[in-house]
Amino acid sequence: MKGTGHWSFVNVWLLCFLYASVSGSFPKATNVTWFSFNFKTLLTWSPKPTNYSYTVEYSKLAEDNQRARYCIRTKETECDLTAELTDLKSKYRADVLSEPVSDMSSDLIEFPRTASELFCPYQDTIIGSPTVRYEERKEERKIILNVEDIPTAVFDAQKRQLTIQDIFKTDLQYKVTYNKAKSSGKKLKTSASSRIELTDLDRGESYCFSVQVYIPTRSINKQLGESSQIQCVSVDTFFLKEYSPAVIVGGILAIIAIISAVIAVIVVCAKRRQKAMTKGKEGVPLKSV
Repeated sequence: MKGTGHWSFVNVWLLCFLYASVSGSFPKATNVTWFSFNFKTLLTWSPKPTNYSYTVEYSKLAEDNQRARYCIRTKETECDLTAELTDLKSKYRADVLSEPVSDMSSDLIEFPRTASELFCPYQDTIIGSPTVRYEERKEERKIILNVEDIPTAVFDAQKRQLTIQDIFKTDLQYKVTYNKAKSSGKKLKTSASSRIELTDLDRGESYCFSVQVYIPTRSINKQLGESSQIQCVSVDTFFLKEYSPAVIVGGILAIIAIISAVIAVIVVCAKRRQKAMTKGKEGVPLKSV
C-alpha cells in the first residue's frame, strides 16, 4: 500500500506539472525596459524563458494593442520596435505576454502580462555624440567648428535614412564647451547652426572643445546628447602657421646677423668719429699765457 500511495502521489504531481505547462501558467516578465539610441528602439525584459515564450504587444496611448511582427512567441528577451513606432512624437506603451511555445496549446483566455512605462521616441531617445571638424583662422584668432549630421535608425517613405537634424529640425541646437588648455574655467556657446565660430581667442594659447546636441524643448535631464570627442588646437600667430621651423630659424638668424652688422657699423663709426676728434684736438696750437 505504501508503494502504491507513493506512486499515486508521483502521478498526481506529474499530471499537475503537465497541466500547468499546457494551461499556460507561466512566470510574468520582469524588468520591462525601453532602450533607445538615435531612434533605434528596443524593449528588453527578463528572465530567459524555459518551457514557454514571450509575445510583445504595443500601442499608442489610448489606442488598441498591436502585436509586434517579429516578437510573437519568441524565446528572446528583447524586441526591436524601431520600425513599429512610426509616429515619433506619440507616446507608446508595451506589454510582454508569457505564452506557451508555438507547438503547445493552452486553455487560458488571458496570459500573464507585464506593462512597460510610457515611452516617446522624440522625447526619450538618447542622442549620440556628433563628429566635429574644425578650421583654424589663426590670423583672425578664430576657430570654426563644423558639426556633421548624426544618422538615425529611421527611414522615410522613400527609404532615405534620416538624421537627427532631419527629425528635430528647428528644435535642434548645439552646445559647445571650451576652455584654455591650461585653465579649468569653461565657457559655453549655444548655436542653432551646425557651423559654429569661436572668436576672440588669445594668441599663443591652446583651446580644447567638445560639442553636444541640445534640444531645449525636452525635459531638463534629456536635453543634451552625448559629448563629442574633446579636441584641442593652438591659436598661434599667422606667421608661425605659414612658415616651417627651418625657415623661421633661418629668418631669426638673418635678423640677428643684420642687427649684428648694424651694431658693428655703429661701433666702427663711433670709433672713427672719436679718433677724428682726438686728431683735431692735437692740431690746435696752445694759447699763450
